[in-house]
Amino acid sequence: MSNLRLRCCAAPLFAALLALAGCTGTGVGRAIDTPEAVEAPLDPVSSPDWARDMARFAAEDAATPPPERPVVFTGSSSVRMWTTLAQDFSDVPVLNRGFGGSQVRDAVWYADEIAVRYRPRQIVLYAGDNDIDAGRTPQQVLADTRAFVARVRRDLPGTSIALLAIKPSPLREGSLDAQRTANDAIRDWAATQKNVAFIDVFTPMLDADGRPRGSLFLEDRLHLNADGYALWRGIVEPYLVR
Repeated sequence: MSNLRLRCCAAPLFAALLALAGCTGTGVGRAIDTPEAVEAPLDPVSSPDWARDMARFAAEDAATPPPERPVVFTGSSSVRMWTTLAQDFSDVPVLNRGFGGSQVRDAVWYADEIAVRYRPRQIVLYAGDNDIDAGRTPQQVLADTRAFVARVRRDLPGTSIALLAIKPSPLREGSLDAQRTANDAIRDWAATQKNVAFIDVFTPMLDADGRPRGSLFLEDRLHLNADGYALWRGIVEPYLVR
């Protein structure tokens, strides 16, 4: 579905999708999430630049057909720059569909292009980092995350979804409290949902003083280096669907 078509039906569509998310059961009963808990309709995409990334993904698919039923990793630059993804999870068919600079709501708008069309066995989402840095609140990040899950559930009701915690970084150390609040809210909500896992990469990336571990980052103090991705690999691996 194109971004233009999505814009035309944003409010009613995503209100319905979020209500649908509230009907997803947990392992033993109904989810706590309900239509009454819906915060607000989805905001527009954060940038028109993502259209170029979607065109790039389509060109890559045409040149090299993606694996069948892959584990799709998507979200912002921490995924896009995970160039060793296939090597790190060599026993699982993985597909990298990260687009750097994106926010959670962008993953909702472009869910078809980055995930749904691949009919994945699992979707791993990393987003929220740029959202908080741009001034969005933890509550907005949670609402957008719920919208993403609801959007996936519309077409892929049984697909497993893993939500990576927002990472702490030296560059954005001033946002730690907001990141922690968003992570806690998403973790608590995910615990009420069936086939939705929250993966805590936040806590292991802090040092004994509760500050981001600088040794895990490139010189920009924002993006992960090889040691950072090695840490993520060990944390994420047990959650992958095989």
